[in-house]
Amino acid sequence: MFRPTRKRRGGPSRFSARLTAVRRDCLDSALACGRSSYPNEFGGLLRSEEAGVITELLLLPGTTAGRRHANFLLYMLPADLSVVGTVHSHPSGALFPSEADLMLFRHWGTRHFILGYPFGVGSWRAYDGNGEEVHMAVRGPLDATRAPTPEVYHPRGGAPSPPPGPLPSEDAE
Repeated sequence: MFRPTRKRRGGPSRFSARLTAVRRDCLDSALACGRSSYPNEFGGLLRSEEAGVITELLLLPGTTAGRRHANFLLYMLPADLSVVGTVHSHPSGALFPSEADLMLFRHWGTRHFILGYPFGVGSWRAYDGNGEEVHMAVRGPLDATRAPTPEVYHPRGGAPSPPPGPLPSEDAE
């Protein structure tokens, strides 16, 4: 039986929009959680309520962590189509995914962040569902205590990451 497909009005939905940025407060919260969990790993989920921008960090009840693992209880996640990926820390400072990370990336979400010691400006990387590094711009309000240069993460082969120091201002994309 032929069943016509329903056409969406107004282009792609916000849930299928390509994620290209993360809000500063979300990234700062994740880095602070990684810093406070050190020397253990930290794990959480990423949520997008704006088209193309990761806006929130979600912490799942029952998540356990140790020096070499963070276990998510994904069945504790409420039905929420705006959850787009995961974030976790590597206390060793290694900013590349392990085999276990790649398994999680392939089966769950479209963007994944790995945070590393010392949990500062250049201490994070973004990956897609296949474990490939992706570019993510950081957007957020300018704080008087932050430097006026934008923070943009470029995967290997792109422009260099910003130098260590105070967290910079909003990306002008």
